[in-house]
Amino acid sequence: MKREIKLGDKVRDINTGFTGIAIAKTEFQNGCVQFCVSPPCGKDKSKMPEPVDLDIEQLEVVGKPKKKVISSPHGGPMNKKMQNRS
Repeated sequence: MKREIKLGDKVRDINTGFTGIAIAKTEFQNGCVQFCVSPPCGKDKSKMPEPVDLDIEQLEVVGKPKKKVISSPHGGPMNKKMQNRS
């Protein structure tokens, strides 16, 4: 069964209930696909929780991003000044 998960989706581990945002995707040569899932920050936002790598087979989408995820061809966010340089 092919799962349609995109970066920025809110996902849940069907085995443990762990929930977070898919922030990175890794595709291995053997066909294994994993997503790096970042959990939400706690009330004390001074300490960022560690993201977790999970297989696509154990994830389900529970929400879509409220804002469109924008990426640049250079791999990171760009401000207007940098965009005009190319």
